[in-house]
Amino acid sequence: MAASAVSAARTTDVPFLPFHRPLIESEEVSAVLEVLQNGWLTTGPRVRQFEARFAEYVGASHAVAVSSCTAALHLALHAIGLEEGDEVILPTMTFASCGEVVLYFKAKPVLVDCEENSFHMDARLIEQAITPRTRAILPVHYSGYACDMDAILDVARRRGLKVIEDAAHAFPSRYNGRTIGTIGDITCFSFYATKTVTAGEGGMVTTENPEYADRIRILSLHGISREAWKRYSSDGSWRYDIEAVGYKYNLTDLQAAVGLAQLQKCDSMRARRAALAARYTEAFSSLDAFTPPSVPHHVEHAWHLYVLQVNEGTLHIERDRIIEELKVRGIGASVHFIPLHLHPLYQQYCGYRTGQFPQAEKRFAGALSLPLFPGLSFTEQDRVIQALHDIARLHHR
Repeated sequence: MAASAVSAARTTDVPFLPFHRPLIESEEVSAVLEVLQNGWLTTGPRVRQFEARFAEYVGASHAVAVSSCTAALHLALHAIGLEEGDEVILPTMTFASCGEVVLYFKAKPVLVDCEENSFHMDARLIEQAITPRTRAILPVHYSGYACDMDAILDVARRRGLKVIEDAAHAFPSRYNGRTIGTIGDITCFSFYATKTVTAGEGGMVTTENPEYADRIRILSLHGISREAWKRYSSDGSWRYDIEAVGYKYNLTDLQAAVGLAQLQKCDSMRARRAALAARYTEAFSSLDAFTPPSVPHHVEHAWHLYVLQVNEGTLHIERDRIIEELKVRGIGASVHFIPLHLHPLYQQYCGYRTGQFPQAEKRFAGALSLPLFPGLSFTEQDRVIQALHDIARLHHR
């Protein structure tokens, strides 16, 4: 009997283990009910409270809540004055949002390859990617730990460039003792359903620059004056001023209520993910088929993702087949990410081609993201570990 058939037969009655399951408990439910009962559902006092507490936790002077990390990145580029024809340097190993927000401006995303032994943008390649049209560097803190920010900031400061950090994966995380959210010019966070802290959807921008914060706040709600959200309250006014062409990027109080509850337990959730990650690493270190992720000593990993690398040539099957093998065993897995330069949009619009960024393509070919979330039990995790040990044994060369 084929190995996959054996696997399918073994897992017929096993509940499916999803790639992610948000930790929603009584605190989140009570917070949402309270908002529903007080009648203020959209942007209001809960959003301002969420901003204040997030800024306090991170140690940032300003925090502005928005509807997504994509919105945060878009408004961050607005704040620095990006224009048509400008260029922004970013990694090819990232999600769609990083490149598309640059394209919103009819600017050019200038892609950079990965480091040899990580999914992060190679800081050594940034300098040679700079042209007279370069305005910013957009590092992505892949999986939950910081890029080489010292090297990136050194290039940026010498060349007069802004640094906008994509920290969608990196809350809470630290780099050389500094909390992510206080290092670059602007930092953008995500509260999407699968992130380390969720509001269902949502994002946050942090910055030390009050002009950036004001600009982002105004643009996030149709370009109207900062206190427009109060116009239906007892201390607000129906009058408002439109100051710029803006967007509908505001966060709601319903979402902020969930975010506030999640923020209160972000440290305990991170500790649980770290414990789970350590178990994975211990379990897979003895297998030549896989390479566990390594963590630099100077960072504190948020562990949004646990990305196992499938080592080329060790198995008769490749990464995609491994995901299918896990699926028939009732286990969800994913891949983060398909490099931007491999997508038709970036090849047709920007002229990138397959083979241009070999390190990213190599990392992508072997990347396997395993279930990792605070509610994952050790028993459930052991299913994942056992399944991968079985796959490595059955398909070893």
